[in-house]
Amino acid sequence: MATIREWIAGARPRTLTAAIAPVAAGTGVAASAQSVDLPRAGLALTVAIALQVGANYANDYSDGIRGTDTARVGPVRLVGQGIAPAAQVRTAAFASFGAGAVAGLVLVALTAQWWLLLVGAASIAAGWWYTGGQRPYGYRGLGEVFVFVFFGIVPVMGTAYVQMLTWSSTAFIASLGVGSIACAILVANNLRDIPTDTEHGKLTLAVRLGAARTRLLFIGLLAVPYVVVVALATGWGPQITGAWWTLLSLPLAVRAGFVVIDGVTGRDLIPVLSLTGVLSGVYGVLLGIGLALPTG
Repeated sequence: MATIREWIAGARPRTLTAAIAPVAAGTGVAASAQSVDLPRAGLALTVAIALQVGANYANDYSDGIRGTDTARVGPVRLVGQGIAPAAQVRTAAFASFGAGAVAGLVLVALTAQWWLLLVGAASIAAGWWYTGGQRPYGYRGLGEVFVFVFFGIVPVMGTAYVQMLTWSSTAFIASLGVGSIACAILVANNLRDIPTDTEHGKLTLAVRLGAARTRLLFIGLLAVPYVVVVALATGWGPQITGAWWTLLSLPLAVRAGFVVIDGVTGRDLIPVLSLTGVLSGVYGVLLGIGLALPTG
């Protein structure tokens, strides 16, 4: 039977920055419009974290029963390594999704924007079908597309919307940077797993592109967030001069980029995953603070 520590490891806590970042950025957008609602922001954060954990357990379960995670290069996998029964991991995934759904329902009730239930349902479905079901989109090279949408555009714009109750072009621009770093986390993970994924027929984008082009993709994804910073700070959209503070996260991106370009493989890419995860959180928080600062 898995220990509490192993269950926590199976939830992949280092990836939770990808859930925190969009909520921080979206709340910063709301602050720039003097529309911050902390209870709603807290509920949005609860939804984001619960769905992230649910997606992690769902991925563990689905890859585990397919045998994809039998030969692990990266962190612990509960099913693939025989640490916990598959049924228990599936239950943990559904419980996490359920917790996110309850928090989301409360949030929707507070805003009276009932159509948001469809967004929540789509987010849960995206978390499950990444590697679940008969035709998982993660096995067809579409993982990055869904991560960009559901860890970038949807949560940043959604967090801002539930507080402001109006759409924001600033939120959309900010979501491009947050979503790109979330994609970079996935790309680094899949770059590491190219050999085992190829062996098991998991045709991720990294497998389709090959290692060399995947490394270039990773660098490109780390560049986009700083293009976003320049866009916000110089007024390509609404001018947010405080966005310049987000450049304090740039050394993390440069460090991760140099390691990947250096050509490391296998276990040597694990620190890149951790570093990119930290970058996600730091970037999102700094961007949120920068957006919230007075413009001028």
